[in-house]
Amino acid sequence: MAVPVVAYARSHERIVRLCEAGGDSRTLRERLLDALRTAVGFDAYGFLLTDPETAVGCSPVADVPCPAELPRLTRLRYLTEANRWTTLDGVALLSGLSDPADSRLWRELLRDHGIRDIASLVFKDRFGCWGHLDLYRCDRPFSADETACLARLTAPVTTALRRSRAQTFVVRPPHARLPGPLALLLDPDLRVLAQTPATSACLSRLVPPGCGRPAVHACVYDVAAQLLAVEAGVDTHPPRSRVHLADGLWLTLSAARIDGVLPSGHRHGIAVTVEETSPAERLTLFARSFALSPREADVLHHLANGGDSHTVAHRMSLSAHTVQDHLKSIFTKTSTNNRVMLLARALGA
Repeated sequence: MAVPVVAYARSHERIVRLCEAGGDSRTLRERLLDALRTAVGFDAYGFLLTDPETAVGCSPVADVPCPAELPRLTRLRYLTEANRWTTLDGVALLSGLSDPADSRLWRELLRDHGIRDIASLVFKDRFGCWGHLDLYRCDRPFSADETACLARLTAPVTTALRRSRAQTFVVRPPHARLPGPLALLLDPDLRVLAQTPATSACLSRLVPPGCGRPAVHACVYDVAAQLLAVEAGVDTHPPRSRVHLADGLWLTLSAARIDGVLPSGHRHGIAVTVEETSPAERLTLFARSFALSPREADVLHHLANGGDSHTVAHRMSLSAHTVQDHLKSIFTKTSTNNRVMLLARALGA
């Protein structure tokens, strides 16, 4: 028994070092998955970032058991209440359910692909939900020791994911703009029926196509599946996600029903729109990503609305000295040293 304990301890130390080293979210997750494969072993995985407020997934790093059925897998994942990431605190196992068939995802899809167990992890803190991870295993269930090993990693991984998101808030270069209105039309099974011309090229930057494989609109599937979950009463978060594209450009994806007869014969399709994230929403995401306190976030919002220290102090019923103290703390957390730099990063311009 001593050998596994030592091995888990070494894996934990390695993963903590990876978390402390940071990096962009995709590279970080790929390195974490390599380390986790050594620590516990698995046959497939899905590692998604999430909007910290809505918990809707985006930007997956994945090797799922049935890639050709990704829309169906996504739809069932959002419609499954058992071990849903929005209700988890740490780690949960499919094998930990009284009946694995309680998982609609497993019962209707993954059982037929030989999946025996799923370890589901959520990465959230008091600033929001930053991601979730499913590890799929075919040969045996996850053990208690393996589950404990995974549970110990949720805190450092959560912090690393939040910090990787903070790194995306940079001043946008002139070319970092959304290339026109983007929209897609999906049927209830999340098949893409139509889209505006620039949509595919833009979304392919979020989930780069694999070698020899076409691009998939994974982020679109997620926000549309969340709409189905809301309609089914599974979850109450809005079908909306904010995701970093590149060069400080953030996008907001939203899903809604659209009436009319579709080519598939359905009358009510799903429209997904993609637009540049508004300045107000950027500020909120910026504050969460840099772990600003509620009072510091209020100071930031007042500054963005054009207030100086005295105006902010008056609006917040604080002394100018207290506002300055909050500003110093904000500068330290965001690695900025003046208001111009702070707002340029927060607002992207």
